[in-house]
Amino acid sequence: MRKRTLTALLSVSLLTACSSGSDSGNTNSNTKIVAAPVFQNVSVHDPSVIKVEDTYYVFGSHLASAKSKDLLSWTQISSGVADGNVLIPNVKEELSETLAWAQSDTLWAPDVIQLADGKFYMYYDACRGDSPLSAMGIAVADSIEGPYKNAGIILKSGMTGVGDDGEIYDATVKPNVVDPDVFFDKDGKLWMVYGSYSGGIFVLQLDAKTGFPLPDQGYGKKLLGANHARIEGPYMLYSPETDYYYLFLSYGGLDASGGYNIRVARSKNPDGPFEDSAGQEMINAQGTAGVLFDDPAYSPYGVKLMGNFEFQNTEVESASVGDGYISPGHNSAYYDKDTGKYYLIFHTRFPGRGEEHEVRVHQMFMNSEDWPVVAPHRYSGETIGKYKQKEVTGDYKYINHNKDITADVVESEPIALTDDGKISGAVTGTWKLSGEHTAELTIDGTIYYGVFLREWNEGTGSQVMTFTATSKEGVSIWGSHVSVE
Repeated sequence: MRKRTLTALLSVSLLTACSSGSDSGNTNSNTKIVAAPVFQNVSVHDPSVIKVEDTYYVFGSHLASAKSKDLLSWTQISSGVADGNVLIPNVKEELSETLAWAQSDTLWAPDVIQLADGKFYMYYDACRGDSPLSAMGIAVADSIEGPYKNAGIILKSGMTGVGDDGEIYDATVKPNVVDPDVFFDKDGKLWMVYGSYSGGIFVLQLDAKTGFPLPDQGYGKKLLGANHARIEGPYMLYSPETDYYYLFLSYGGLDASGGYNIRVARSKNPDGPFEDSAGQEMINAQGTAGVLFDDPAYSPYGVKLMGNFEFQNTEVESASVGDGYISPGHNSAYYDKDTGKYYLIFHTRFPGRGEEHEVRVHQMFMNSEDWPVVAPHRYSGETIGKYKQKEVTGDYKYINHNKDITADVVESEPIALTDDGKISGAVTGTWKLSGEHTAELTIDGTIYYGVFLREWNEGTGSQVMTFTATSKEGVSIWGSHVSVE
């Protein structure tokens, strides 16, 4: 689709039903005037989430961490690989072997899990960065906030000669041992999925008591990737609702010009094989031999949930600043069995803010095809409701995330969902609301399955109706209602 700046004047007429007056209880309004949620932002690159009692914690690169009780307001706990960091107070000495092997002075994306002994196991890793010379180990603590003590290195990569699997290490087919995610499957078995660029994404079974790899697995089983495909940051989430294991991935480069984007595949088994919504086997998502970072070779694989975007505000909206992300990625995910809510937790950069990054949380939902769809705006405590057709009709700012890996920003375009079930404006088609909030949109002949959701739009400072949906081709679309006060 076209990527352009939204014109000040909408090409579709504003419907009077969209406007909201001072009565926030008016169910006919698509824009609600409500109290603004309180956000407190933090910087944790590559956030991996764990909930301990009533508190969510995220751990990320450079020994950064933060915590929150509501996923809105975060408090920074630590940052920086330097002695005195509360997580590992003597980190330079404690992890000296790891840092020496990786020829690095910092740590990359870790993961923390609690095992049956009640202790917390941090899977840390360090990498040289311009090569897959990496080491991964485990550090253990009695408290989630540390201090963590090193229990030893479990994997190494990037060596000249024989690797940890007894074979000659070849970076085009063997893993870079970084970006771990450790998880229990539905039967209580412990696994670790990991990898970045180089030879791909691998999964390894662990001892559920010690946290160390079970013997005789080498690097484990390959799930996808090879030939330095820009695919990294794997994270696994099991859904008891669908009985699928969802493998989240980040494609592209993490910086503001790298085109980072979040994708997902699924399997009935924790060790695969994984497929995308088009039925493509993810093991075939790999680069081309002899070609460095051949993005077009693997960009068709995986359901793309989110990439660069910006909702452009219109002249009828009082806010002058849009809402959007640059290079969102390296996510974790969380399922709350008590509420049935799914959350996507990731870092992102922002339009016009360079390499500055912050943690963001968005709610997710399973669509009618058992694929996750992501709410267009950050989580503000909302719960999906039962909506009527008149609440859904109106003028929207429309985003199509496409399937490419690109630094281009998809800017919203104007469309209208009219009460006769038609879609007009920048794209045309039909739409329908079924059940309480199930959305089905047909645009240019392609069907998208998702949900309608009322949520807070930080860019306009108002609560608006939105939609999120994905197609069988793995393309996600969003809509955010034009806020009219």
